Amino acid sequence: MSAPTQHPPRRRVGASLPDFPWDSLAAAKARAAAHPGGIVDLSVGTPVDATPAVVADALRSAADAPGYPQTHGTPALRETVASWFARRRGVPGLDPDGVLPTVGSKELVAWLPLLLGLGDGDVVAHPAVAYPTYDVGARLAGATPLGADTVEELDAAWEAGRRVRLLWLNSPSNPTGAVRSVGELAALVDWARARDVVVASDECYAELGWDAAHDTTRGGLVPSVLDPRVCGGDHTGLLVAYSTSKQSNLAGYRAAFLAGDVALVRELLELRKHAGMIVPWPVQVALRAALGDDEHVAAQRERYRARREVLRPALERAGFRVDASAAGLYLWSTRGEPCRTTIDLLAERGVLAAPGDFYGPPGARHVRIALTATDERIGEVPARLADLA
Repeated sequence: MSAPTQHPPRRRVGASLPDFPWDSLAAAKARAAAHPGGIVDLSVGTPVDATPAVVADALRSAADAPGYPQTHGTPALRETVASWFARRRGVPGLDPDGVLPTVGSKELVAWLPLLLGLGDGDVVAHPAVAYPTYDVGARLAGATPLGADTVEELDAAWEAGRRVRLLWLNSPSNPTGAVRSVGELAALVDWARARDVVVASDECYAELGWDAAHDTTRGGLVPSVLDPRVCGGDHTGLLVAYSTSKQSNLAGYRAAFLAGDVALVRELLELRKHAGMIVPWPVQVALRAALGDDEHVAAQRERYRARREVLRPALERAGFRVDASAAGLYLWSTRGEPCRTTIDLLAERGVLAAPGDFYGPPGARHVRIALTATDERIGEVPARLADLA
């Protein structure tokens, strides 16, 4: 009798993944929910305001959708994305063929390393304080995640034999709200191009700038890696991930897109055709409507600005220091103590935040305070923190 065939052990992808961070907040959430006035949940950046009528109407108009949609997105949608980049992001001349709608941006972040063919021995670099899915995406592909923020850190990794294949940037940052300057972005792009490294820039909060340099209502701008001042007008090796979840209250629609290098987008398109990663036709119509209307984005920005103007002074009176936070939906805050101590302090007052250690060891003394709660809930915070003043 022949010996049984020996198969290599199956790689268990889940075994290499970290625990889902928000599961560790269960006790703090229960404590905050027990507050007599109810919980003020500022731990998750999920929109709470109504979906704009212009978008909902567009979705309804496309509800009769018996056929399969185009994986590449309609020409009209891709042209709208290109026009939006020119109008809102200072990126003229984006080729519509370099646009690809995606099922939200988290899906793209999680699967991009795998779709780019990365695997064992490859390194995916991402910000040291970062949205956890950059790390998870590297692990799903069997690659190695690396927290690195500067050219010097990347150089050190490269010289140590850690061959970076994909460099994630995130500006404005989730969770810190920090914004990369044109010079910083250009230096990172130059570093990557010299080594044939793909740069993927997550820019989902770019319409929500608050200080003068980044607030579009005051002539500011959050620069993109596709900005000609950054890349010289050449999008080779560059990809931007963008979502309308925050600026248009469309988290439930999963309406996002990828844009940049036409050759890379074409490669990803062919893989996505096989894998069935298709944005539904009604959502493509709604996404086009959202990107074509600036008025609702401006109105939503002002709602968040008003909430920010309630929360920030309340936090500062309570002994918090707010760091970075030049853009985005969060106040990156610290009392100079371990973040879990701060989480407990807030939970006792019925307020739930996200601990900074969710986003990497450098965040261990910060908490992320979201602006995504109703005006009524946000208005509760100053009184609840008054005893800390």
